[in-house]
Amino acid sequence: MDHQGQFHRAALALGIPDDEVSRFIQHLRLSIRLSGGSSGVPVGQFGGLPRLPVGVDWPSDGVSPLPFIFSVDCAVLPRVDGFGLPADGSLLFFLNHEQAAATGERRYGRVVYVPAGTDTEVAAGSTDDAFVGEQYDVGATLRAEFPDWFGADDEDEEDDDDLSPFQQQLARDLERDLPHLDEFCALANDLWPPDNGYASAYIGGYADEEVIKSFAEQTLAWREKTGEIVIPVAKWYSHVEKETHRLTSEWVSLARFPVDNELYYRSDGSFVIRHDDLAASRLDEALSVAESIP
Repeated sequence: MDHQGQFHRAALALGIPDDEVSRFIQHLRLSIRLSGGSSGVPVGQFGGLPRLPVGVDWPSDGVSPLPFIFSVDCAVLPRVDGFGLPADGSLLFFLNHEQAAATGERRYGRVVYVPAGTDTEVAAGSTDDAFVGEQYDVGATLRAEFPDWFGADDEDEEDDDDLSPFQQQLARDLERDLPHLDEFCALANDLWPPDNGYASAYIGGYADEEVIKSFAEQTLAWREKTGEIVIPVAKWYSHVEKETHRLTSEWVSLARFPVDNELYYRSDGSFVIRHDDLAASRLDEALSVAESIP
């Protein structure tokens, strides 16, 4: 479905100028919300045993099998503008959250893409809770998302004092360029309403800002090390913010999901991927990220 076209037509019907609508759409992303107990055709499975290609071993970190989190059927997921998921086949997500959070190593997370028509079988593996959770089906709905600095959601809106000078300037530029910002945000949430109920996962949308910030720091540090650039210490943070803003357009969240962990108040797992890698179905380029809050 042409969601951008749907939004564009609805905004024009409100009398908002076409060029302003086009500018707003550049910031709008839709994510796919997965939740249990949804009506309609199931789009994926959480927990249980995954279906892997015949003869393919359960993914591991090189020593131990990786816990299976969930799988989705790309053919029945809602299509989202600008989000290049494969048109069919299945995506399976495996993550050892504890080890990934402790080490930051890529080997503790894996995304497996199984093309349509592949002969598969229920994977033979341990039914230990550490590797296989309770199985249930999930349905899908769409949700509107905006950048963290956008302040589009009243419930999550940050005060100006919580924004950095760079983010405050972005917000001022946004208000100048989009005088109908409030109407846009209300319209987006009318078309794709937020749901405060429990979500098993989100597919697509914006990657977590802290994740992209870490990529920005690594990128700038490498460019400095190779002599490509020189950044004065006093300017480091502002360079990181600008690089984070730039990289936000290159990366997308492939999946975000809560992870049970008795030691932390909140634990989240996620996979992020570059837009061009996703469009080329290079799912093995997805990076796993694990975060925990004590």
